[in-house]
Amino acid sequence: MNRKLLVGIGIVLLVVGGVWTAQGLGYLKGSFMTGQQLWTTIGLLCASAGVMMLIPWPKRR
Repeated sequence: MNRKLLVGIGIVLLVVGGVWTAQGLGYLKGSFMTGQQLWTTIGLLCASAGVMMLIPWPKRR
């Protein structure tokens, strides 16, 4: 897959995961997700996937 596309998707996942985590932990108010442990978990998984997409992996031959 194109590296620029992976970086773009990784950044989006990192930001969205961060927002969902903050909402799940109750730091961002005004949503049905506020204070819900499920959204904390989903946010952390999304943010982790975003970080994994941003790490430059060695190319396989």
